Amino acid sequence: MAGEVTTMLGRSITVRGEIIGSEDLTIDGTVEGTIKLTESRLTVGPNAQMKADLQVHDAIVLGNAQGNIIATGRVEVRKGGSLIGNITAARLSVEDTAYLKGKVELTGTKEA
Repeated sequence: MAGEVTTMLGRSITVRGEIIGSEDLTIDGTVEGTIKLTESRLTVGPNAQMKADLQVHDAIVLGNAQGNIIATGRVEVRKGGSLIGNITAARLSVEDTAYLKGKVELTGTKEA
């Protein structure tokens, strides 16, 4: 994973287009487009409204996300989170009261 730096997009921020980076990102606003953080973690915050396809190392969904996720690590849909889209990941965790709709392909653990 990228390391110590985490970037935050707050509730009042709206982004349309492509986000590419190598540091962890937390989104609590609105994002439409694509996100490529292949070595980093994306957190979809509890206030987020996201319509984007993701290529990430890890993804944590606490808010509302629509789009396909390709993760080399773990995807977590946490309590109160909603994810509509297909997931390809090494690992998947879905907590009670989370919502998940889509096809899931687990590729197996590729790291300890």
